Amino acid sequence: MRRNLEAIWLVARREFTDQFRDWRIVVPMILLVTLFPFIADDTTRQAVNFMNRFGGDLILDNLVPFAVLVIGFFPLSFTLVVALESFVGEKERGTIEPLLSSPLEDSHMYLGKLLVGITTPLVFSYGSIAIYLFLISRRPVEFPSLYMLALIFLLTFAHAVLMVSSAIVISVQATTIRAANLLASFVVVPVAFLLQGETILIFWGNEDVLWFAILAVTLLAGLLVRLGLAHFRREYLLGREIDTLNFKLIWRKFKERFVGGAHSVVEWYTRELPVTFRELKRPLMIVTGLALVTVIASYLWVVFNVPHYVNLTPEIKNDIRTQLSENITRLSSLGEELPAHLVFYNNARVMVISLLLGLISFGTLGMTVFLGNMGLIGGVLGAANLVGYSPLLTFATGILPHGIFELTAIFLATAAMLKAGALLVTPQPEKSLGETFLLSLADWFRVFLGLVLPLLAVAALIEIYVTPELIKLAFPFL
Repeated sequence: MRRNLEAIWLVARREFTDQFRDWRIVVPMILLVTLFPFIADDTTRQAVNFMNRFGGDLILDNLVPFAVLVIGFFPLSFTLVVALESFVGEKERGTIEPLLSSPLEDSHMYLGKLLVGITTPLVFSYGSIAIYLFLISRRPVEFPSLYMLALIFLLTFAHAVLMVSSAIVISVQATTIRAANLLASFVVVPVAFLLQGETILIFWGNEDVLWFAILAVTLLAGLLVRLGLAHFRREYLLGREIDTLNFKLIWRKFKERFVGGAHSVVEWYTRELPVTFRELKRPLMIVTGLALVTVIASYLWVVFNVPHYVNLTPEIKNDIRTQLSENITRLSSLGEELPAHLVFYNNARVMVISLLLGLISFGTLGMTVFLGNMGLIGGVLGAANLVGYSPLLTFATGILPHGIFELTAIFLATAAMLKAGALLVTPQPEKSLGETFLLSLADWFRVFLGLVLPLLAVAALIEIYVTPELIKLAFPFL
């Protein structure tokens, strides 16, 4: 352990020396980090005067935490260029060969670069925040609590790890500094959108809500670090001078993985698809377990917490049941108002969106969408229990008939997405990051086209033409 830490520090010390002896890096950073707090301080002063004149206590009370969060973000974006050129920059300058020829392990080099990439922006970011807090302490505004400041400092740290780990992955994969700088927008822009979401939490939520943002960003940052370590190989840096986008090669590899050795649709279903399905056993177990926990937790939360917010008197329950019984006849015309093909299209679209969210987050965002749907099922069953209906009978008649097919499709698609995300962060020495991504995508489309779409089509027909009739028949017994 000590030898590994010494090796990592050896790389980090070399990187620190290279950075801080170049005045063209240090001086702009110091100027930007020093001047921006004064600009933010003046902006705060004008905002306070405006709010005191026209009102806006909600904004005024949370103005300083918001400004601290933004001030912490700007130095991270300035100093991101250091991480972006950590590997590709040395490659262009011709200084990386001595490092790669050293007896250091790949993980030592990567973690050493990562340590420097995180430390430098954090020092400037925390320094900028400290200057702003000193300036704002002289203003007639409410100073944030130490607890809130601690949360924002943790969030800034998570942002730094997220952005730097992404930048270093880009630096390893890019062949030129120009390409790395162009790809930087795929780091800065998403984190800027993330910052907007966190701003909403600050203004409309409470302090404890920020823990969810901290945990989410930390999880994603950890996966990005894992991704970089899994796919970093020193020979890969030296053996590639230029990248070409070969669509024919991409399509051929995708097709080979998707079709496999099958020569017909029947052979594909009987020989190739079962292989992919067997590979989904572990992800399916994880997805099923999380789904059960989420449904039960959501059900219990609604049953035990909603009565504290809504006064469900017997009269209100009877009114709800009366309204539902009066509207039950409208289910007969559901097929005319909502055709089955629209239900199928909507469900298929959600599956594709979940895949896209999962691909950019190693499965975490797609899993969030999935758990949200499972939570909705538990919430509906809990609401049925609160108004006096049987949750089991509600599930058996209102969800299970089409849910046998629809939930199976959702579980399969989510498991395939989770497997794709896991493969990306799993070391595979024989495959590049792009090849791993392409093969994972082909596996997902195998499941999507071969199983998910047919199941969703059957589920849509049952949901529109069978489930409403079962609800009408079972409603008197609910």
